[in-house]
Order: sequence, then C-alpha cells, then structure tokens
Amino acid sequence: MSDPLYKVVEVAPVTEESLERALNERAELGFGFESIHFVMREGSHRPAMAYLFFTRGGEEEPGPPASAEA
Repeated sequence: MSDPLYKVVEVAPVTEESLERALNERAELGFGFESIHFVMREGSHRPAMAYLFFTRGGEEEPGPPASAEA
C-alpha cells in the first residue's frame, strides 16, 4: 500500500505552539500545508479546535509521449 496523498490533523487546544508543532511535524514527513479550518465555540472568540489539511505529491501517471517536432 502506498503512502497517503492527503493528511488531516485535528489540533486541540488551539495555541500558537500546538499549530506550529503540527505544521512542523507534517512538513518533516514531506507533507505540504494546504489549509486550516477553525471550529468556533458559541460565545467565544477563540477557536475550540482546528483542522489542518496537508497534501503530499504522489507518483505522477505517465502521460502521452511528447511528439518530436523537426
């Protein structure tokens, strides 16, 4: 089975340190950051949790051969 191309990481509690740690850990594994989504608690200005979305390039499928132009 091949490595995953996508990774979703839940972070709670949401702090500068916890977000930084999650970003750095996945970057070391070869994942690139795509987006972050915060889950808000009603009546609070601070997010209750965050979901970080990462991708990693997979093996590209071979395309049609390039035509040789003279």
